[in-house]
Amino acid sequence: MTAQKKRVTKKTPSKKTGTAKKRTSARKSSVKKGKVSVSATGLFALCGGVIVCCMVLLLATTIAEKRPEIDSSYSYSAENDHAAKVKPAQPEKKKQAASAEKKAEPKKTAEKNISQKTKTEPKPQVQEKVKSDASGIAAKTPQPEAQAKPKPREELKQEPAPKPANEVKQADGGRPKTENKKADFNFPQASNNAQLCILLDDGGQNLDDLKKFLALKIPVTVAVLPKLRDSVSSAQAVRASGYAELMLHQPMQAVNLNVNPGPGAIKPDMTSSQITNLVLENLREVGPVSGMNNHEGSLITADAEKMETVINLAHMQGIYFLDSRTNVETKIPYVSRELGYGWYERNGYFLDNQKTREEFLKELRKNLDIANKTGCVIMIAHVWSADYMPALIREVYPELVAKGYSFTTVGKSKGLKN
Repeated sequence: MTAQKKRVTKKTPSKKTGTAKKRTSARKSSVKKGKVSVSATGLFALCGGVIVCCMVLLLATTIAEKRPEIDSSYSYSAENDHAAKVKPAQPEKKKQAASAEKKAEPKKTAEKNISQKTKTEPKPQVQEKVKSDASGIAAKTPQPEAQAKPKPREELKQEPAPKPANEVKQADGGRPKTENKKADFNFPQASNNAQLCILLDDGGQNLDDLKKFLALKIPVTVAVLPKLRDSVSSAQAVRASGYAELMLHQPMQAVNLNVNPGPGAIKPDMTSSQITNLVLENLREVGPVSGMNNHEGSLITADAEKMETVINLAHMQGIYFLDSRTNVETKIPYVSRELGYGWYERNGYFLDNQKTREEFLKELRKNLDIANKTGCVIMIAHVWSADYMPALIREVYPELVAKGYSFTTVGKSKGLKN
Protein backbone atom coordinates (compact mmCIF):
# COMPACT_ATOMS: atom_id res chain seq x y z
CA MET A 1 0.00 0.00 0.00
CA THR A 2 2.74 2.29 0.76
CA ALA A 3 4.51 1.57 -2.42
CA GLN A 4 1.39 2.12 -4.44
CA LYS A 5 0.77 5.50 -2.89
CA LYS A 6 4.28 6.51 -3.61
CA ARG A 7 3.89 5.50 -7.14
CA VAL A 8 0.75 7.46 -7.48
CA THR A 9 2.36 10.50 -6.05
CA LYS A 10 5.22 10.12 -8.33
CA LYS A 11 3.01 9.86 -11.38
CA THR A 12 1.11 13.00 -10.58
CA PRO A 13 3.97 15.45 -11.06
CA SER A 14 4.73 13.83 -14.33
CA LYS A 15 1.21 14.54 -15.57
CA LYS A 16 1.40 18.13 -14.43
CA THR A 17 4.76 18.55 -16.01
CA GLY A 18 3.45 17.29 -19.26
CA THR A 19 0.48 19.61 -19.16
CA ALA A 20 2.71 22.65 -18.45
CA LYS A 21 4.90 21.69 -21.30
CA LYS A 22 1.92 21.50 -23.56
CA ARG A 23 0.76 24.97 -22.50
CA THR A 24 4.22 26.46 -23.01
CA SER A 25 4.45 24.96 -26.39
CA ALA A 26 0.99 26.23 -27.22
CA ARG A 27 1.98 29.81 -26.25
CA LYS A 28 5.09 29.60 -28.26
CA SER A 29 3.19 28.33 -31.19
CA SER A 30 0.60 31.13 -30.88
CA VAL A 31 3.33 33.77 -30.69
CA LYS A 32 4.86 32.45 -33.74
CA LYS A 33 1.62 32.61 -35.62
CA GLY A 34 1.10 36.44 -34.70
CA LYS A 35 -1.81 35.99 -32.37
CA VAL A 36 -2.22 37.87 -29.02
CA SER A 37 -4.28 36.52 -26.21
CA VAL A 38 -5.56 38.99 -23.48
CA SER A 39 -7.12 37.99 -20.26
CA ALA A 40 -10.36 39.54 -18.89
CA THR A 41 -8.57 41.25 -15.99
CA GLY A 42 -6.09 42.97 -18.29
CA LEU A 43 -8.84 44.13 -20.56
CA PHE A 44 -10.76 45.64 -17.63
CA ALA A 45 -7.63 47.46 -16.35
CA LEU A 46 -6.93 48.80 -19.83
CA CYS A 47 -10.45 50.25 -20.18
CA GLY A 48 -10.25 51.79 -16.74
CA GLY A 49 -6.98 53.50 -17.60
CA VAL A 50 -8.45 54.93 -20.80
CA ILE A 51 -11.42 56.32 -18.91
CA VAL A 52 -9.19 57.97 -16.28
CA CYS A 53 -7.05 59.59 -18.98
CA CYS A 54 -10.14 60.99 -20.69
CA MET A 55 -11.44 62.47 -17.46
CA VAL A 56 -8.08 64.06 -16.69
CA LEU A 57 -7.94 65.53 -20.19
CA LEU A 58 -11.51 66.86 -19.88
CA LEU A 59 -10.76 68.47 -16.50
CA ALA A 60 -7.60 70.10 -17.84
CA THR A 61 -9.53 71.49 -20.80
CA THR A 62 -12.22 72.94 -18.51
CA ILE A 63 -9.65 74.66 -16.28
CA ALA A 64 -7.87 76.08 -19.29
CA GLU A 65 -11.10 77.61 -20.60
CA LYS A 66 -11.86 79.31 -17.25
CA ARG A 67 -8.32 80.65 -16.78
CA PRO A 68 -8.01 84.43 -17.61
CA GLU A 69 -5.89 85.57 -20.45
CA ILE A 70 -2.46 86.74 -19.44
CA ASP A 71 -1.47 90.20 -20.55
CA SER A 72 1.83 90.06 -22.28
CA SER A 73 2.68 93.55 -21.04
CA TYR A 74 2.45 92.48 -17.41
CA SER A 75 5.67 91.41 -15.78
CA TYR A 76 6.14 89.67 -12.48
CA SER A 77 8.30 91.21 -9.80
CA ALA A 78 9.28 89.98 -6.39
CA GLU A 79 8.38 93.35 -4.79
CA ASN A 80 4.67 92.96 -5.51
CA ASP A 81 4.34 89.21 -5.28
CA HIS A 82 0.65 89.45 -4.50
CA ALA A 83 0.05 91.33 -7.76
CA ALA A 84 0.82 88.17 -9.75
CA LYS A 85 -2.25 86.50 -8.26
CA VAL A 86 -4.59 89.38 -9.10
CA LYS A 87 -6.08 89.90 -12.52
CA PRO A 88 -4.20 92.76 -14.18
CA ALA A 89 -6.15 95.85 -15.16
CA GLN A 90 -7.50 96.13 -18.68
CA PRO A 91 -5.49 98.35 -21.03
CA GLU A 92 -8.18 101.09 -21.14
CA LYS A 93 -8.49 101.22 -17.36
CA LYS A 94 -4.72 101.36 -17.02
CA LYS A 95 -4.57 104.32 -19.40
CA GLN A 96 -7.30 106.17 -17.45
CA ALA A 97 -5.54 105.51 -14.16
CA ALA A 98 -2.25 106.69 -15.61
CA SER A 99 -3.80 109.93 -16.91
CA ALA A 100 -5.51 110.60 -13.57
CA GLU A 101 -2.24 109.97 -11.78
CA LYS A 102 -0.48 112.45 -14.07
CA LYS A 103 -3.13 115.10 -13.35
CA ALA A 104 -2.85 114.60 -9.60
CA GLU A 105 0.94 114.66 -9.69
CA PRO A 106 1.30 118.51 -9.96
CA LYS A 107 -1.09 119.03 -7.01
CA LYS A 108 0.82 116.56 -4.87
CA THR A 109 4.08 118.21 -5.84
CA ALA A 110 2.71 121.67 -4.96
CA GLU A 111 1.40 120.48 -1.58
CA LYS A 112 4.67 118.79 -0.84
CA ASN A 113 6.66 121.89 -1.76
CA ILE A 114 4.47 124.17 0.38
CA SER A 115 4.59 121.88 3.44
CA GLN A 116 8.35 121.50 3.17
CA LYS A 117 9.26 125.03 2.12
CA THR A 118 11.66 125.38 5.04
CA LYS A 119 13.04 121.84 5.00
CA THR A 120 13.41 120.99 1.29
CA GLU A 121 16.14 122.34 -0.88
CA PRO A 122 18.36 125.22 0.18
CA LYS A 123 18.07 128.63 -1.38
CA PRO A 124 18.80 128.64 -5.10
CA GLN A 125 22.49 129.11 -5.65
CA VAL A 126 23.96 131.17 -8.38
CA GLN A 127 24.81 129.00 -11.35
CA GLU A 128 28.32 129.30 -12.58
CA LYS A 129 29.15 129.53 -16.24
CA VAL A 130 32.53 128.30 -17.36
CA LYS A 131 34.45 130.40 -19.82
CA SER A 132 37.90 129.92 -21.22
CA ASP A 133 40.33 132.75 -21.09
CA ALA A 134 43.13 133.44 -23.54
CA SER A 135 45.56 131.15 -21.71
CA GLY A 136 43.20 128.19 -21.94
CA ILE A 137 42.49 128.08 -18.22
CA ALA A 138 38.81 127.63 -17.30
CA ALA A 139 37.37 130.61 -15.40
CA LYS A 140 34.05 130.56 -13.48
CA THR A 141 31.78 133.58 -13.80
CA PRO A 142 28.33 133.93 -12.17
CA GLN A 143 25.38 133.72 -14.52
CA PRO A 144 23.13 136.78 -13.96
CA GLU A 145 19.99 134.99 -15.08
CA ALA A 146 20.24 132.59 -12.13
CA GLN A 147 19.63 135.44 -9.66
CA ALA A 148 16.53 136.68 -11.43
CA LYS A 149 14.81 133.33 -11.93
CA PRO A 150 14.30 131.17 -8.84
CA LYS A 151 13.66 127.48 -9.10
CA PRO A 152 10.11 126.35 -9.93
CA ARG A 153 9.54 125.08 -6.41
CA GLU A 154 10.39 128.46 -4.93
CA GLU A 155 7.76 130.10 -7.15
CA LEU A 156 5.03 128.19 -5.30
CA LYS A 157 5.81 130.07 -2.09
CA GLN A 158 3.56 133.05 -1.48
CA GLU A 159 3.94 135.60 1.27
CA PRO A 160 0.73 136.28 3.25
CA ALA A 161 -1.02 139.52 2.39
CA PRO A 162 -0.45 142.29 4.97
CA LYS A 163 -3.34 142.74 7.39
CA PRO A 164 -5.09 146.12 7.44
CA ALA A 165 -4.38 148.36 10.41
CA ASN A 166 -8.00 148.50 11.48
CA GLU A 167 -8.64 144.79 11.21
CA VAL A 168 -11.06 143.47 13.81
CA LYS A 169 -9.38 141.06 16.22
CA GLN A 170 -11.02 138.49 18.52
CA ALA A 171 -10.77 139.45 22.11
CA ASP A 172 -11.25 137.29 25.21
CA GLY A 173 -14.79 135.94 25.63
CA GLY A 174 -15.52 135.92 21.83
CA ARG A 175 -16.25 139.65 21.55
CA PRO A 176 -14.71 141.60 18.65
CA LYS A 177 -12.15 144.26 19.58
CA THR A 178 -10.72 146.85 17.19
CA GLU A 179 -7.20 148.05 17.48
CA ASN A 180 -6.90 151.03 19.80
CA LYS A 181 -6.96 154.13 17.68
CA LYS A 182 -7.75 157.48 19.26
CA ALA A 183 -10.44 159.44 17.46
CA ASP A 184 -9.62 163.07 16.71
CA PHE A 185 -12.63 165.23 17.63
CA ASN A 186 -10.68 168.46 17.20
CA PHE A 187 -11.98 169.90 20.47
CA PRO A 188 -10.82 173.46 21.30
CA GLN A 189 -8.00 173.94 23.75
CA ALA A 190 -9.25 174.59 27.30
CA SER A 191 -8.94 178.07 28.77
CA ASN A 192 -9.71 179.65 32.19
CA ASN A 193 -8.95 176.27 33.80
CA ALA A 194 -12.24 175.03 32.35
CA GLN A 195 -14.16 172.57 34.52
CA LEU A 196 -16.75 170.10 33.20
CA CYS A 197 -19.57 168.98 35.53
CA ILE A 198 -21.90 166.21 34.31
CA LEU A 199 -25.11 166.05 36.37
CA LEU A 200 -27.08 162.80 35.88
CA ASP A 201 -30.75 163.30 36.74
CA ASP A 202 -33.51 160.73 37.37
CA GLY A 203 -31.46 158.27 39.40
CA GLY A 204 -33.38 155.62 41.33
CA GLN A 205 -35.34 154.34 38.35
CA ASN A 206 -32.83 151.70 37.21
CA LEU A 207 -29.75 150.64 39.17
CA ASP A 208 -28.22 148.75 36.24
CA ASP A 209 -28.27 151.87 34.08
CA LEU A 210 -26.64 153.88 36.85
CA LYS A 211 -23.83 151.33 37.20
CA LYS A 212 -22.84 151.89 33.56
CA PHE A 213 -22.09 155.53 34.34
CA LEU A 214 -20.34 154.71 37.60
CA ALA A 215 -18.14 152.24 35.70
CA LEU A 216 -16.56 155.21 33.89
CA LYS A 217 -14.75 156.04 37.15
CA ILE A 218 -14.76 159.75 36.46
CA PRO A 219 -16.24 162.44 38.72
CA VAL A 220 -20.00 162.84 38.09
CA THR A 221 -22.93 164.08 40.17
CA VAL A 222 -26.03 161.86 40.44
CA ALA A 223 -29.45 163.20 41.49
CA VAL A 224 -31.62 160.36 42.89
CA LEU A 225 -35.43 160.49 43.00
CA PRO A 226 -37.17 159.44 46.27
CA LYS A 227 -39.72 156.67 46.88
CA LEU A 228 -38.82 154.55 43.81
CA ARG A 229 -37.84 150.91 43.63
CA ASP A 230 -34.09 151.56 43.24
CA SER A 231 -33.88 154.85 45.15
CA VAL A 232 -32.05 153.52 48.20
CA SER A 233 -29.78 151.09 46.31
CA SER A 234 -28.86 153.78 43.76
CA ALA A 235 -27.96 156.23 46.53
CA GLN A 236 -25.81 153.58 48.18
CA ALA A 237 -24.03 152.79 44.91
CA VAL A 238 -23.17 156.45 44.34
CA ARG A 239 -21.74 156.89 47.84
CA ALA A 240 -19.81 153.63 47.58
CA SER A 241 -18.14 154.67 44.32
CA GLY A 242 -15.87 157.15 46.11
CA TYR A 243 -15.70 159.61 43.22
CA ALA A 244 -19.37 160.36 42.38
CA GLU A 245 -21.43 162.95 44.27
CA LEU A 246 -25.01 162.34 45.46
CA MET A 247 -27.92 164.78 45.35
CA LEU A 248 -31.63 164.54 46.20
CA HIS A 249 -33.66 164.99 43.03
CA GLN A 250 -36.66 166.64 44.68
CA PRO A 251 -39.86 166.30 42.59
CA MET A 252 -41.94 169.47 42.13
CA GLN A 253 -45.10 170.27 40.18
CA ALA A 254 -44.66 171.56 36.63
CA VAL A 255 -46.62 174.39 35.03
CA ASN A 256 -48.52 171.74 33.09
CA LEU A 257 -50.73 170.25 35.80
CA ASN A 258 -51.19 167.09 33.69
CA VAL A 259 -47.53 166.27 34.26
CA ASN A 260 -47.08 163.91 37.21
CA PRO A 261 -43.70 164.59 38.88
CA GLY A 262 -43.87 161.31 40.80
CA PRO A 263 -44.07 160.36 44.49
CA GLY A 264 -42.71 162.70 47.15
CA ALA A 265 -43.43 165.82 45.05
CA ILE A 266 -44.09 169.38 46.28
CA LYS A 267 -47.58 170.44 45.16
CA PRO A 268 -48.99 174.01 44.78
CA ASP A 269 -51.55 173.57 47.59
CA MET A 270 -49.00 172.51 50.22
CA THR A 271 -48.21 174.67 53.23
CA SER A 272 -44.70 175.55 54.36
CA SER A 273 -44.91 172.98 57.16
CA GLN A 274 -46.02 170.24 54.78
CA ILE A 275 -43.19 171.06 52.39
CA THR A 276 -40.64 170.90 55.22
CA ASN A 277 -41.86 167.53 56.49
CA LEU A 278 -41.96 166.08 52.98
CA VAL A 279 -38.43 167.19 52.05
CA LEU A 280 -37.00 165.93 55.35
CA GLU A 281 -38.64 162.56 54.75
CA ASN A 282 -37.07 162.34 51.28
CA LEU A 283 -33.67 163.31 52.64
CA ARG A 284 -33.82 160.56 55.28
CA GLU A 285 -34.55 157.99 52.58
CA VAL A 286 -31.90 159.01 50.06
CA GLY A 287 -29.36 160.83 52.28
CA PRO A 288 -26.87 161.68 53.34
CA VAL A 289 -26.45 163.89 50.27
CA SER A 290 -24.31 166.86 49.24
CA GLY A 291 -27.05 168.90 47.62
CA MET A 292 -30.54 169.03 46.18
CA ASN A 293 -32.10 170.10 42.86
CA ASN A 294 -35.58 170.19 41.37
CA HIS A 295 -37.18 167.47 39.22
CA GLU A 296 -39.72 169.12 36.88
CA GLY A 297 -40.91 171.99 39.16
CA SER A 298 -41.39 174.73 36.62
CA LEU A 299 -44.47 175.86 38.60
CA ILE A 300 -42.92 175.61 42.09
CA THR A 301 -39.56 177.20 41.23
CA ALA A 302 -41.49 180.25 39.99
CA ASP A 303 -43.17 180.54 43.44
CA ALA A 304 -40.87 182.64 45.68
CA GLU A 305 -42.69 181.75 48.93
CA LYS A 306 -42.42 178.01 48.45
CA MET A 307 -38.82 178.22 47.26
CA GLU A 308 -37.92 180.25 50.36
CA THR A 309 -39.05 177.28 52.48
CA VAL A 310 -37.00 174.82 50.40
CA ILE A 311 -33.79 176.89 50.29
CA ASN A 312 -33.91 177.68 54.01
CA LEU A 313 -34.32 173.96 54.78
CA ALA A 314 -31.43 173.01 52.48
CA HIS A 315 -28.98 175.36 54.21
CA MET A 316 -30.18 174.23 57.62
CA GLN A 317 -29.27 170.68 56.58
CA GLY A 318 -25.87 171.82 55.34
CA ILE A 319 -26.51 171.06 51.70
CA TYR A 320 -26.56 173.25 48.60
CA PHE A 321 -29.41 173.84 46.19
CA LEU A 322 -29.00 173.64 42.39
CA ASP A 323 -31.49 175.30 40.08
CA SER A 324 -32.12 173.05 37.04
CA ARG A 325 -33.65 176.11 35.36
CA THR A 326 -36.73 174.39 33.93
CA ASN A 327 -38.45 177.80 33.89
CA VAL A 328 -37.00 181.13 32.88
CA GLU A 329 -39.25 182.69 35.52
CA THR A 330 -37.41 180.86 38.31
CA LYS A 331 -37.21 182.71 41.66
CA ILE A 332 -34.29 180.73 43.04
CA PRO A 333 -31.60 183.37 42.28
CA TYR A 334 -33.78 186.13 43.78
CA VAL A 335 -34.66 184.17 46.96
CA SER A 336 -31.07 182.99 47.49
CA ARG A 337 -29.70 186.51 47.28
CA GLU A 338 -32.39 187.80 49.66
CA LEU A 339 -31.50 185.08 52.15
CA GLY A 340 -27.76 185.56 51.64
CA TYR A 341 -27.09 182.04 50.44
CA GLY A 342 -25.12 180.88 47.47
CA TRP A 343 -26.60 178.50 44.89
CA TYR A 344 -25.67 176.54 41.80
CA GLU A 345 -27.48 176.47 38.51
CA ARG A 346 -27.39 174.60 35.24
CA ASN A 347 -25.62 176.95 32.85
CA GLY A 348 -24.98 174.41 30.11
CA TYR A 349 -27.03 172.47 27.56
CA PHE A 350 -28.77 169.13 28.00
CA LEU A 351 -26.71 166.36 26.42
CA ASP A 352 -29.52 163.93 25.57
CA ASN A 353 -32.48 165.89 24.24
CA GLN A 354 -31.97 163.68 21.19
CA LYS A 355 -30.36 160.32 21.79
CA THR A 356 -27.83 160.33 18.95
CA ARG A 357 -24.07 160.55 18.71
CA GLU A 358 -24.26 163.64 16.53
CA GLU A 359 -26.52 165.47 19.01
CA PHE A 360 -24.23 164.55 21.90
CA LEU A 361 -21.12 165.92 20.16
CA LYS A 362 -22.93 169.07 19.03
CA GLU A 363 -24.21 169.88 22.55
CA LEU A 364 -20.86 168.98 24.08
CA ARG A 365 -19.06 171.54 21.90
CA LYS A 366 -21.52 174.20 23.03
CA ASN A 367 -20.82 173.30 26.66
CA LEU A 368 -17.05 173.49 26.05
CA ASP A 369 -17.46 177.05 24.79
CA ILE A 370 -19.31 177.98 28.00
CA ALA A 371 -16.63 176.35 30.14
CA ASN A 372 -13.90 178.28 28.34
CA LYS A 373 -15.74 181.58 28.87
CA THR A 374 -16.91 181.15 32.49
CA GLY A 375 -14.39 178.62 33.80
CA CYS A 376 -17.10 176.03 34.61
CA VAL A 377 -20.07 174.44 32.90
CA ILE A 378 -22.79 172.34 34.59
CA MET A 379 -24.54 170.21 31.96
CA ILE A 380 -27.36 167.74 32.55
CA ALA A 381 -27.90 164.25 31.17
CA HIS A 382 -30.11 161.42 32.43
CA VAL A 383 -29.46 157.96 33.82
CA TRP A 384 -31.86 156.48 31.27
CA SER A 385 -29.37 157.40 28.50
CA ALA A 386 -27.11 154.57 29.66
CA ASP A 387 -27.68 152.64 26.44
CA TYR A 388 -25.30 154.94 24.51
CA MET A 389 -23.94 157.85 26.54
CA PRO A 390 -21.36 156.10 28.78
CA ALA A 391 -19.60 154.81 25.66
CA LEU A 392 -19.52 158.32 24.17
CA ILE A 393 -18.17 159.85 27.37
CA ARG A 394 -15.45 157.20 27.47
CA GLU A 395 -14.59 157.98 23.86
CA VAL A 396 -14.22 161.76 24.25
CA TYR A 397 -12.69 161.70 27.73
CA PRO A 398 -9.00 161.17 26.73
CA GLU A 399 -8.96 164.06 24.24
CA LEU A 400 -10.78 166.41 26.61
CA VAL A 401 -8.24 165.76 29.34
CA ALA A 402 -5.39 166.14 26.85
CA LYS A 403 -6.80 169.52 25.80
CA GLY A 404 -6.73 170.75 29.41
CA TYR A 405 -10.32 170.19 30.60
CA SER A 406 -10.93 168.79 34.09
CA PHE A 407 -13.95 166.76 35.25
CA THR A 408 -15.37 167.52 38.68
CA THR A 409 -18.58 167.33 40.72
CA VAL A 410 -21.02 170.19 41.30
CA GLY A 411 -20.11 170.67 44.96
CA LYS A 412 -16.38 170.88 44.18
CA SER A 413 -16.69 173.11 41.15
CA LYS A 414 -16.29 176.88 40.92
CA GLY A 415 -19.84 177.29 39.65
CA LEU A 416 -21.26 178.60 42.93
CA LYS A 417 -23.39 181.71 42.49
CA ASN A 418 -23.74 184.54 45.07
